[in-house]
Amino acid sequence: MKLAVPILVLTLLMSLHPMAAAADQPPAKNAAWQKLAPGLELGVFKAPRPSEIGDSKIRVLRIDPQHYQLKLLSASAFEKGRPLTAKQWSQQHGLVAAINASMYQEDYRSSVSLMRTKAHINNPRLSKDMTILVFDRKTPNVPRVKIIDRQCEDFKAWRKKYSTMVQSIRMISCTGRNVWTQQPQKWSTAAIGIDKQDRVLFIHVGSPYSTHDVIDILKQLPLDISRAMYAEGGPQAQLYINAGSHEQEFVGNYEIEIQQDMEKLISRPVPNVVGIALKAKPRAKKKQ
Repeated sequence: MKLAVPILVLTLLMSLHPMAAAADQPPAKNAAWQKLAPGLELGVFKAPRPSEIGDSKIRVLRIDPQHYQLKLLSASAFEKGRPLTAKQWSQQHGLVAAINASMYQEDYRSSVSLMRTKAHINNPRLSKDMTILVFDRKTPNVPRVKIIDRQCEDFKAWRKKYSTMVQSIRMISCTGRNVWTQQPQKWSTAAIGIDKQDRVLFIHVGSPYSTHDVIDILKQLPLDISRAMYAEGGPQAQLYINAGSHEQEFVGNYEIEIQQDMEKLISRPVPNVVGIALKAKPRAKKKQ
């Protein structure tokens, strides 16, 4: 969702229907996770609150950072870099999966807030947004991946411990609270979360919901989620997975544009993604 698109204009075009409270259903507590590979699982959950359009499913890729390394890829980091779909980013850079990193500016390259790796700065500006995804740790005594909440943690201290940073909008606070105000606008959502075992969650919701409702749904599902941040919304929201024999691509849209068959939607190029790659196994030491 690049900032050049005024959401309020889209809202005036939408024909929204109120959700019936009676339609809410409790989530399945024993929903199975499909193991794709060691340290990699896919959960597909039926939302307890159905959307007016689409399959109302929440897709969550659960990643153990002991097995997989997170990577931030940006078009601005390459001499002839250009926006790509999550699938294209994965295919060109050997990723197992990829999701939107954050919203971006009108230049189709720069993130709206702080985004950097050790080797490249996409945007040096620290905005007012409260969460920063960090990885590529500099010391082994901190989590491999962390979502810093600036309201309850000292970012100045934490930023010294990691090389890669992606700032975005907070969804679930460090106290587990839904911090998003309810709104009439609805769209597809891509988000990144952390569970209570420090596993990374790539979250994609193709059916249109308000962000407030997405957060409430995530808190009800058996995800053990502790923190989450917004990655993208609308037609740019996407998640691609290619693990062994399992390949899937999930795309999104605005409610106004999802009157068509969801299966016919296509993914759109984005300038920045967070992806995962399988960690190389350490070489065995030769006997002397």
